[in-house]
Amino acid sequence: MAATAPQPTTKPEIKILYSESDDTVLSSQTAQIRKAGYQVATALNRAQVQDALQKGAFDLVILGSTLSKDDRHHLPYMVKKAHPGTRVLVMHAGTHHHEVDATVDSGMSMLRVLEKIAILLQPAAAN
Repeated sequence: MAATAPQPTTKPEIKILYSESDDTVLSSQTAQIRKAGYQVATALNRAQVQDALQKGAFDLVILGSTLSKDDRHHLPYMVKKAHPGTRVLVMHAGTHHHEVDATVDSGMSMLRVLEKIAILLQPAAAN
């Protein structure tokens, strides 16, 4: 009887939308998130976030600290309205409102941000 090779397990691809209003910050942070193994789409401003949400769904939307306070406040509502199951991580949030699933201070290291991402994307977090 011939042994069969183990079948690779396939995990669903995790899709992240990451937004900032500063292109340099967006590029450098996106590179680090991708290096950690995540598929990341980017949006340079509020309008691009809204456009991306109309075109597709994401598992997580990260709203970066260079977005305006107004954008970081209103975009979580827009994310949840477009895709209720999408998790939202806001950087430099100040306060926590009910549409935001997690926050990190803008002074946090990218390692800490990646830890928050991993926690948010755990299967139990989607409940």
